[in-house]
Amino acid sequence: MWLQILMIVAGVTLVLWGADRLTDGAVALAERMQIPQIVIGLTIVAIGTSAPEFCVSLVSALKGTSDLAVGNVVGSNIFNTMLIVGMAAMVAPMTILPSTVKKDIPIAVVASFLLAVMVLADGDVSRLDALVLMLGFLAFMWLTLHGAKGNADQEASPKGYSVAKSVLLLVIGLACLVVGSNIFVNGATAVAQQLGVSEAVIGLTVVAGGTSLPELATSVVAARKGNSGIAIGNVLGSNVMNILLILGGAGLICPMQVKDITIVDFSVLTGSILLLWLFSNTKLTIARWEGAVLTILFLAYMVWLVASAV
Repeated sequence: MWLQILMIVAGVTLVLWGADRLTDGAVALAERMQIPQIVIGLTIVAIGTSAPEFCVSLVSALKGTSDLAVGNVVGSNIFNTMLIVGMAAMVAPMTILPSTVKKDIPIAVVASFLLAVMVLADGDVSRLDALVLMLGFLAFMWLTLHGAKGNADQEASPKGYSVAKSVLLLVIGLACLVVGSNIFVNGATAVAQQLGVSEAVIGLTVVAGGTSLPELATSVVAARKGNSGIAIGNVLGSNVMNILLILGGAGLICPMQVKDITIVDFSVLTGSILLLWLFSNTKLTIARWEGAVLTILFLAYMVWLVASAV
């Protein structure tokens, strides 16, 4: 047990350090390429920080543990929307761009509803479902990248890094995030299994929390540094990619039967992103008290999950 706890601490440390490098590299790259930070957050940072979810979900699907695969994505998105945005907003109120309210959050809402309907309708993610998700991902990327250049954000002073150094920081940061998250997940999952927790609950809590560490670390660090575009873009981009790209890709390779992910879990998934949308519409800012509300609701959901598993 002590070895697993040591792995958890080591994984968290590596993730936090990697998040700092990733944020610096992403902001500098956005400035150099005259690309808005929100676009960098929705694409490069989101893809990188979603890598742990993809690895875990794909391997889980191939091993036949579909509840772990889908639970990982559902749980990760709940972590992202409620805990990560909540904590980041409590660190520093988050400024939301009008385009985020009009386009990015609605896409995340549609993706969440789409997954809920697919799974609750027949209890699986078939190859046809997965194809629809992948087509949705391609449409999302086109919308995000279309007209991205020419409107660089002025959220932070230029870093002065060269393009090569910015890319190097991105690569080092992403590598630390992925490796650190894997170390954390291995240690935390071993502890959970020793305590006799079910596969679905492990996916929704321990594994989802572990694979969401990159998003948590990146968004909190970005918020602390005043880079709201990176912070909120990372969360929304990761949520959309978790559903459309990760479950779409995993489902194309191996269709997934879902048994123990309940309507309550999907209700929290869709309800949380709708609540984020509501908060974002209030003065285009997520205030500290709104962040506190999201965090408290997340903790209440975690308590309910643990209580229902006992």
